[in-house]
Amino acid sequence: MFNINRYENIMPIEIVEKEQIGYLNIISSTEDHSEQLKTKLDEAQRLGNEFKSKAVITFNTTIGPKKVDTTVWSVTEKYIQLKNNIHIPLKSLIDIDF
Repeated sequence: MFNINRYENIMPIEIVEKEQIGYLNIISSTEDHSEQLKTKLDEAQRLGNEFKSKAVITFNTTIGPKKVDTTVWSVTEKYIQLKNNIHIPLKSLIDIDF
């Protein structure tokens, strides 16, 4: 299992607005966590669709990990879809919290 604290000890993780995601160069995480996060992804989608609750998604970019606090609208084979047709690749995910 992965440890988010490992990333935060190296460099503080900046929180970004979902509207900024399109300007970031998102890359794959050092490890593919998509299978390990499958349950959390499903829960985040359910929370977003049924309860309008947000999730904190940590993902990797060329300038380091970033966090976004947002509603997950859907999860596909390769992406998380957020409002306004914003997508985050599953392979870039580091962690998801509620």
